[in-house]
Amino acid sequence: MQLFRTKSVEQTVAETGEEHRKLKRTLNAWDLAVMGVAVAVGAGIFSVGAQAAAYHAGPAVILSFILAAVVCGAAVMCYAEFSSMIPVAGSAYTFTYTTIGEIVAWVIGWDLILEMLMAGSVISKYWGVYLNDFMQLMGLNFNTNVYVGWFRLDIAPIIIVTFFTILLVLGTKLSARVDGALTILKIGIVVFVIVVGFFYVKASNYSPFIPSSLPAGAVKGATVTGTMTEPLWQWVTGMAPSIYGVPGIISGAALVFFAFIGFDVVATTSEEAKDPHRTVPRGIILGLSIVTVLYILVAIVTTGMVSYKDLAKADEPSLATGFELVGATWAAKIISFGIVIGLTTVVMVLLLGLTRVVFAMSRDGLLPRGLSKTGRHGTPASIQIIGGVVVAVIASCFDIGILSDMVNIGTLSAFTLVAISVPIMRRKRPDVPRSFSVPGSPWIPILVAIACFWLMLNLSVLTWIRFVVWLIIGFVIYFGYSYGHSRLGSASLEDDARAGTLSK
Repeated sequence: MQLFRTKSVEQTVAETGEEHRKLKRTLNAWDLAVMGVAVAVGAGIFSVGAQAAAYHAGPAVILSFILAAVVCGAAVMCYAEFSSMIPVAGSAYTFTYTTIGEIVAWVIGWDLILEMLMAGSVISKYWGVYLNDFMQLMGLNFNTNVYVGWFRLDIAPIIIVTFFTILLVLGTKLSARVDGALTILKIGIVVFVIVVGFFYVKASNYSPFIPSSLPAGAVKGATVTGTMTEPLWQWVTGMAPSIYGVPGIISGAALVFFAFIGFDVVATTSEEAKDPHRTVPRGIILGLSIVTVLYILVAIVTTGMVSYKDLAKADEPSLATGFELVGATWAAKIISFGIVIGLTTVVMVLLLGLTRVVFAMSRDGLLPRGLSKTGRHGTPASIQIIGGVVVAVIASCFDIGILSDMVNIGTLSAFTLVAISVPIMRRKRPDVPRSFSVPGSPWIPILVAIACFWLMLNLSVLTWIRFVVWLIIGFVIYFGYSYGHSRLGSASLEDDARAGTLSK
């Protein structure tokens, strides 16, 4: 079995011109940068820094953000190199198909579907939760939950998913404009909160900058409850969990790293970018730079307003907690509104990314080919509608908070294999033009792969169990359908048959 058969770069690029299966190139570098900011700046910007400070690193969470940004930046550069060389939909799936082989590409594509399906469902669900919270803060009796007998249906995810599904069917450029307007609004809210927060900062709260290491049980919110919630690495090695100190900075980086994930979604739109060899790398790197600055500024404000010890006493520490502790309770309304706007843009980009991965896999025959047909607006309307329905149903009908870690492990597995693929492609095809190249190859990509895999090992045992089950389901589909319907496999069989005929 040719499990590691690979597509050539030329073949991959040529297939983007297939009639009724091609996407319109309408996006520029700014559109792509805005998408990156849109998907990375959500509710997490107001909470993840406070949680990392309270339970992991103290004021040194600022170093955690810098460390995470460096690792994510190096991973993003790997995506940028591939996108400049192979500007095709599918992101990590497409990249690994041209380097490592079909079976690995299928695994990555299957992981990306998991990542974006779960992320879209989780974020849509939380959008409804925060919308209800904001309305209650404003004194309005508003609730999006509808009860049909004993069954509870949340209509908020249906509303937001339907809205963006329609926009995405009508055209990626139109969706990008709406997303861009909302993203600028939420950046304005974040900047306003940061500026106001600086007026409450006290230098004494930054001391000690790196608190002394303590057992995890010393702080209520940092306690691990049972084997299933314990990080896989600690469970395997029998290490006792600890917080603060240098280990706390590293574990804090593992937590805040997930605030940066989402830039791989931008790479899925490479086939819809104008002059993609230049605009995709520029858009990805510009977006990451903006996000890094915003997160670090929020971390500085959060840890400067109140002591990390006071944050650790809160049930769910956040930037709003800091404002409440200094008496500025009015800020909660602004932050709540910022969260609603922030999550709105995340939903759109995730729906876009999900459909582009499925589109690429469908065009290759690994999923039914009929799904990859594009309509008169140049978008894969059938995939977009099916994806929107699935996301809306999951978000509206199920309690999916426990599945959020599945987003992280799916993303990190993709990051790891893309980083490994960079030196492989350099050695395999040094002749292919690259408008952007990762500096320090092969060492930087190898270090990125190791760092991402280490972060995977710090996810919970339960997350790994679910991940393995998802992979098993994927292998069943691959060997039961995808391997036999692969266009690359069909082409190989035709070539073999032709060669056999000529030999006779």
